[in-house]
Amino acid sequence: MKLTLTIGASPLRQWHLDLIDRLRMVPGLDASLDGAGRQRAQPQRLSDAPGGGQARSHPAQSRLFTAVAASNGVQQREASSAPADLILALEDAPASATSRNWRLLFDGQPGEAALLAAAAAGRMPLVEIMAGDVLVAAGRPGSENNRAPQAMLDDLLSRMITLIVAAVQGSSLRVPALPPAAAPPPAPPAGLARSMLKAAVSTAADRFYRRWFHAPHWRVGWRRLDGPDLFELQRHPSSGWRTLPDDGSRFYADPFPVEHRGRVTLFVEDFVHAAGKGIISAVEFGPDGPLGTPEPVLEQPGHLSYPFVFERDGEVWMIPESCSAGRIDLFRATAFPSGWVREATLVDDIVASDATLIEHDGLWWLFATVQDRGGSYSDTLHLWSAPDFRGPWTPHRANPVLIDIASARSAGRMVLRGGSLLRPVQDCRNGYGKALGIARVTRLDNEGFSQEIETILGPGQLWPGRRLHSLNSAGGLEFIDGSALALRPLRAPRPEAAKARSAT
Repeated sequence: MKLTLTIGASPLRQWHLDLIDRLRMVPGLDASLDGAGRQRAQPQRLSDAPGGGQARSHPAQSRLFTAVAASNGVQQREASSAPADLILALEDAPASATSRNWRLLFDGQPGEAALLAAAAAGRMPLVEIMAGDVLVAAGRPGSENNRAPQAMLDDLLSRMITLIVAAVQGSSLRVPALPPAAAPPPAPPAGLARSMLKAAVSTAADRFYRRWFHAPHWRVGWRRLDGPDLFELQRHPSSGWRTLPDDGSRFYADPFPVEHRGRVTLFVEDFVHAAGKGIISAVEFGPDGPLGTPEPVLEQPGHLSYPFVFERDGEVWMIPESCSAGRIDLFRATAFPSGWVREATLVDDIVASDATLIEHDGLWWLFATVQDRGGSYSDTLHLWSAPDFRGPWTPHRANPVLIDIASARSAGRMVLRGGSLLRPVQDCRNGYGKALGIARVTRLDNEGFSQEIETILGPGQLWPGRRLHSLNSAGGLEFIDGSALALRPLRAPRPEAAKARSAT
């Protein structure tokens, strides 16, 4: 198939070259570029975008937006060459009713001006590929750099590449609708000057917070299940939550309980601020709370979190998140709750977050968000299937099956209710771990995946703080986690800033 990308009079940019490189990896695809070199004056900085105001010294490009010179590595479409089977307009272009003419839209508008306007306003747009009035594919990208418009732009461009490559390969990506109450109010019109002032104030507050408080600092909440759980309630219980205590020098997060031999053991990420990395710790729980303090059970050279633990074949297994190692590993307990040995690498050479298993219709399914050569760690969902949880694992033919910062990343175990799979998901539109969604899986097979978001829960009076991040239960106990405040000790030297949890 012959594919032509058109950029009109836009400068040739680094993301165009990266896109061409990715498309050349698609078997049977002949990709070329039309328009490079016929350049007009285009915004080179966010301050030059509409509404840029008085901010004139902050370049938009960190890497992908950089204008580059055409090279021999970019094949130009010749006027005499055969017509393309598919034309994708990356820059402003009139709508066409034919299926062979696609265009890229940002919140319904084409072109770099629309892209830059979103970045200048500090938000990530809905990205759509349209063929006339027909939607080809759509994604809701995200970013862990919400305070830095330049970095957000890079994250957006990275995920646009993911979306375009998937669409060209035949994926019909869609984003699930959000519950009406969950949609944030529209931001008032603001130029870049106001956005940058807001970002500067936020950055100053963040620096103050990090100077005097441990950041991030998470806490685990728990309660006895004397009635409906959160999947059924879809709201915080009137009883509220009790908190797993910590000593302030560390935090506990990602609670995963398992009932084994009649006892409930809770596994958590145990992050010691002075060490700057997480390990996995465990504590036994009784009906009235923890029977002690979490004790380390698994440590690796890199950071560990999200200890997805389950029982099968009379033994207890764990898939901790270890994206810094570039693989998804399966561990087995030889002296429960400790003695963990690595049994297998399920997926190798991948930066994957929060791997989650479910057995469904005779197959095992593995869910994880993948950082696809850049961009967010939380917006791109991949699936794998296997006859056994040990593998071998086969990538889903439609990977990525979802690009959505509001519902791609897992937030705990899936449960079966009324014949349907309910999936806890992270809503990271307003920042990592800000809210918890409950999604109903409407399709999960070798041909496709889809889900509907039923509700989104945030912190509030019954769970104070700024974040609500995960959900799990076992043995009549239910667990969540979120943010907390922890002052730094005045006598201790300030440690180096910990690596952002959103990247682990």
